Amino acid sequence: MRIGELSERTGTSRRLLRYYEEQGLIVAARSPNGYRDYEEYNVDRVAQIRGLLDSGLPTRIIKQILPCLDKPRVIHFSDATPEMLATLQRELDRMSRRIDCMTRNRDAIAEYLDAVRERRSDAEAAPAS
Repeated sequence: MRIGELSERTGTSRRLLRYYEEQGLIVAARSPNGYRDYEEYNVDRVAQIRGLLDSGLPTRIIKQILPCLDKPRVIHFSDATPEMLATLQRELDRMSRRIDCMTRNRDAIAEYLDAVRERRSDAEAAPAS
């Protein structure tokens, strides 16, 4: 698929897709006329990249862990320096804290909605005076 279709299917701008390619996060073949040609798997790959970026990971770390998202997994240990492992541990800890916070917020919103809906239901069921 060409870059425009990938952009449309992923909701990601063409500019960002070219940036992901420059960073080595996605790969495109080139047709004889020079157009980028993306394989179907890039739709999911871009979604994974967007999710990792949204969670706060920089592209240099995303590039390292993208192989872990594939099946079969191909993990390259040669790049796993102590600094890289420490960075990944910090990011994992930060993500876990964020997930905990989001879970609490989700639960609070759900509780609020339940209470409002119950009150509305009670009010609608009550006879008019």
